[in-house]
Amino acid sequence: MRSTLYRMGRYAARRPWVVIGAWLVIAALVVAASGAFGKKLEESFGAPGVDSQYATDLLSAAGADQAGLTAKVVVTPLDEKATLNSPELQAALTQLRSDAATLPHVLEAGEPVISPDGRVGLIRLQYPVLDELEPSDLEQLKTLSAVESPLRIELGGDLFYAFEEATTGLGEAVGLLAAMVILLLAFGSIIAMGLPIGMAVFGLALAISSLSLVTYLIDLPSWAPVLGSMVGLGVGIDYALIIVTRHREYLARGLAVEDSVGRAVATAGRAVLFAGGTVVIAILGLAVAGVPFMTAGGIAISLIVLTMVLASITLLPAFLGLAGHWINRLQVRRVRASHGLGWARWAGHVSKHAVAYAVGATVLLLALAAPVLALRVGTPDDGVLPQQRTERRAYDLVAAGFGAGSNGPLVIAVDISRDPAVVQPLFEAVRADRGIASVAPPSVNTAAGVASLIAVPTTGPQDAATMTTVERLRSEVFPSVLRDSPAKAHVGGQTATLADVGAKVNDRLAWFIGAVILLSVVLLTVVFRSVVVPLKAALMNLLSIGASFGVLVMIFQWGWAADLIGLESTVPILPFIPMFMFAVVFGLSMDYEVFLLSRIREEYVRTRDNTASTIHGITTTGRVITSAALIMIAVFVSFSLADDPTAKMFGLGLATAVFVDATIVRLVLVPALMKLLGDANWWTPAWAATKVLPEVRVDVESRAGLGADDGLVSE
Repeated sequence: MRSTLYRMGRYAARRPWVVIGAWLVIAALVVAASGAFGKKLEESFGAPGVDSQYATDLLSAAGADQAGLTAKVVVTPLDEKATLNSPELQAALTQLRSDAATLPHVLEAGEPVISPDGRVGLIRLQYPVLDELEPSDLEQLKTLSAVESPLRIELGGDLFYAFEEATTGLGEAVGLLAAMVILLLAFGSIIAMGLPIGMAVFGLALAISSLSLVTYLIDLPSWAPVLGSMVGLGVGIDYALIIVTRHREYLARGLAVEDSVGRAVATAGRAVLFAGGTVVIAILGLAVAGVPFMTAGGIAISLIVLTMVLASITLLPAFLGLAGHWINRLQVRRVRASHGLGWARWAGHVSKHAVAYAVGATVLLLALAAPVLALRVGTPDDGVLPQQRTERRAYDLVAAGFGAGSNGPLVIAVDISRDPAVVQPLFEAVRADRGIASVAPPSVNTAAGVASLIAVPTTGPQDAATMTTVERLRSEVFPSVLRDSPAKAHVGGQTATLADVGAKVNDRLAWFIGAVILLSVVLLTVVFRSVVVPLKAALMNLLSIGASFGVLVMIFQWGWAADLIGLESTVPILPFIPMFMFAVVFGLSMDYEVFLLSRIREEYVRTRDNTASTIHGITTTGRVITSAALIMIAVFVSFSLADDPTAKMFGLGLATAVFVDATIVRLVLVPALMKLLGDANWWTPAWAATKVLPEVRVDVESRAGLGADDGLVSE
């Protein structure tokens, strides 16, 4: 593989326009095909085998309207002293309902419901299932709020959840700007800074464009581009940073441009392949959850990461060849080769006080991870959106006029094909439950053998009490009524669906974490021919990820510093975020793990001096790891500028995990524990070393090559 990568890199540097032209042709074809034939990404949060999915399937099979999406039109008089009971406002409300009923794909516009104080009116619109709708339906709905009326008109509901895209443009721009500054400080050259940025942006644009074509093979969730942009931009710039750093080191040693690029791709490029492959494998492991939308999201993100890896080892070398020795021109600050004395002093200092640093870092990580014990998964609702969003204003009006539960009604589907008489007793039992505020009259389809009830809880969609009500209906209310009946009842609706998905993910989370940790131990055992190092790395990964989860709890559930990220209220953690975060963070942490420990391992094999090898590894990788981590953190934190709380959670969670991993773990715990364990770090059973484990070398040169690199440290 090393020789193949060398030839690839050298060819790209020697024939840059051929490689760049090939990428441009591919990009043009993908963008054109995506614009002409691309399919929309889906917004589905269902999961097979859960009660809410049974409800949806039952209603869909019967052709019931409740199986589709809903929207709500919420109004209040512009005159603060008026009520909706006046003749003028009644006429305006009737006209609004008529206009809503004529919108494309609206199956039914319900009769306006007016709050007891007469200040809030609610019209529910029923749409068909998602497959029959387009983003244009949401745009048509928004036109209702643009008409002149004595009413203030706000909009919300499932249609927004399905088609309103999260705004992340500002976040991406801020992240790119921060990455440019970091690269400029690291490289000191505008050209050296621009190459990784250009490669990453080009690769990301191509990968995102291709997703609408991938939907012909598998339905991808509409939020995949947001998370994919976050991860893809971070890893793309990081991988380019590693390769460009190696290339400049070889140029400084006097190698020709083509040979320097080839060697950089053969060494650093191999590390990029290993790191990117690990990220992809970890993310594809989301299939363990058994939730289709998570599997599909993992596939989308993996494709983006793969595109970044391919661009790093083909397109970037072409840019480097085109730049030639100009890569060191247009300098804004001077960077010279040195022995990294600052990092050497730090690593030596930690080694001399290994016990104190090991204990202190471990206590700090455990303290950060402690809030995980209070982690509560749930469904963030429109009440957490900023006030400038119409969905948030509609949510507040409905909650004030009708109670918080009106924002998350439960849809109860009943199979009455063999016992139609159960509808009324079930209606009475549900209405009598202490967690239910009201129940609409049953809708009965005798021909299809299906009845449906719309029940409004007394509590809001994200309240834990609402989940308790759902479980009580399923475990107590339904069995009490249907004990001697062949009829079956199921609770559906968006609130119940997300709760069921969360429960299913939680059930699989331990298995998923175990599988990922096992994978990491196996990979690191093969790479470093050690048993202790992989086990130690697995434990440190758990600590760093636990710390990031703990920070999420402190900010989103407890509200600590929530104002700094524009979060207006506390919110539970989305059910699928812990699993997604674990997959992504595991893959990213392996980058730093391999990059650092491969240097330590190489030096240890040469000198058999564990302490000196650890100091050498920190010295030669400290600047690159720090720069790469800062770029990741900048990109991830920038996504907290988005309105969507999901993007905020991912961004801050990933940024925290990378910060902890690259500082407390890599620069404190690793050198401290390596010192304390001594030669035991590299112990492995003799039979495994000689008969089982292959010889794998990542990001190091062969003995016949130039030798270990000395690193670059900025003045």
